[in-house]
Amino acid sequence: MLDTIAFIGLSDVINGLSLGSRLFLIAVGLSLIFGVLGVLNFAHGAFYMIGAYVALAVTNNLIDNFWLAVIIGATAVGIIGVLIEISTIRPLYGRLEGDLDQLIVTFGFVLIIHEAIRFVWGSQPLSRMDYPAALDFSVSIGGSTFPAYRLFVIGAAFVVMLGLWVFITKTYFGALVRGTSSDREMAAILGVDVPRLYTGVFFLGSFLAGLGGALAAPLQSISPALGDQVIIDAFIIVVIGGLGSLSGAFVGAMFVGMMQAIGPQFMAAGHIAIPFLAMVLVLLFRPEGLFGGFGE
Repeated sequence: MLDTIAFIGLSDVINGLSLGSRLFLIAVGLSLIFGVLGVLNFAHGAFYMIGAYVALAVTNNLIDNFWLAVIIGATAVGIIGVLIEISTIRPLYGRLEGDLDQLIVTFGFVLIIHEAIRFVWGSQPLSRMDYPAALDFSVSIGGSTFPAYRLFVIGAAFVVMLGLWVFITKTYFGALVRGTSSDREMAAILGVDVPRLYTGVFFLGSFLAGLGGALAAPLQSISPALGDQVIIDAFIIVVIGGLGSLSGAFVGAMFVGMMQAIGPQFMAAGHIAIPFLAMVLVLLFRPEGLFGGFGE
């Protein structure tokens, strides 16, 4: 065991943190939407996939500008999320069996989006995006070399985490979000436009999923299966961290990312089951997650 730990290099840690950072962006959006709207969005992984495809399409067909492509990809996903929320999810709020209906509707959109992606871009994997010119170099630290872009992705996750915390805990709109998540009926009585607030939160959560996909585009090939694995990881993360918890999503994402990066060093086979085992233990002994409370 000690030999295995010693064998783990800085590059393994960086790879794990980079993967965890991408997973955080999708998991925190999923957790945010559930914490406020009570909607467990199965289509969130498909949103992540759309962000990657749109960002790649922008750089290939419109303008060769990485940063603009990321913004367009994330914004496009946010708009798609708004259209879905207004047209199909909003009418289900307040129904006796609304939770089940929402699950069925969002799962239906997974199938629709997958087929739309195959129709537009085909079923074959596409080559990854190029790194942005400003980050197209390698960094050598402690004898390990890795792309500078991975450091940027890690830093972006920390910035998003800090920005969300400030937004939720320090702003007026964040106070409305917290109040509505606790008691939507009372918030409506006090004059809060709950439907518009819900739409805004759904946009933000969808935007974050698209941002994660766009930032992941230079790190892996893009295919219609891109969203399938990340949504499984995202559900594991939000269960471990606690549904609605920002810090829980961050810690859970980093845990899953590190396990996927360094797990093979400990277990040649079966390491993929470690996050699932952690999720089961959390459900058994702390079903509310390791971190409790919306916005915490």
